[in-house]
Amino acid sequence: MRDPYHPTQLDRQQVAVDGNPLKSAELVHVMFNKPRGLIVSAADEQGRATVYTALAAAGLPWLGPVGRLDKASEGLLLLSNDTTWAAGITDPVTHLDKTYHVQVAGQPDASVLEAMQAGVDESGDLLKARRASLLRVGEKNAWLEVVLDEGRNRHIRRLLAALGFDVLRLIRVAIGTLELGDLAKGQWRRLSADEVRALDARKSKR
Repeated sequence: MRDPYHPTQLDRQQVAVDGNPLKSAELVHVMFNKPRGLIVSAADEQGRATVYTALAAAGLPWLGPVGRLDKASEGLLLLSNDTTWAAGITDPVTHLDKTYHVQVAGQPDASVLEAMQAGVDESGDLLKARRASLLRVGEKNAWLEVVLDEGRNRHIRRLLAALGFDVLRLIRVAIGTLELGDLAKGQWRRLSADEVRALDARKSKR
């Protein structure tokens, strides 16, 4: 069969090019501690450094980002060539928790935390946190732990700005049960089979 549009049944058929059987690519799942200032994109028209710049010497196959972190944000970023697994993580239907540590200018009180969880209408978007708690307070700023089970563009920054607080730092520290832990900034590691399975929307609910 030479029709490129003909469906292939991989359990009974084999795909070959010039007589050489094709093998399935190894599925790779990676966590990366993204430093602030890197773009989550394959290329940037302004010539700014990307996460792929940081991973260029890693010897990894092409991996797509699983979700996003904006340029000013830091922390846990997943990359994989397993598109089905990635889609399950980013699908809003799964409501997978994503945990952030957020430094803000000022000292939010209990009413602010309650408002974050109740939700704020910002330009027609209802922005809210699943959970919000105070980690520590300084003289001029504070650190919050914010958990989202959805992700709109610049969700936390917009939510806090609507409540009168500027975000100074934003670090994603966990996705589901997977924690950033002590992985150094700018470093990466492969996920274990158990970690991959724990984030697999098809298997974690069984």
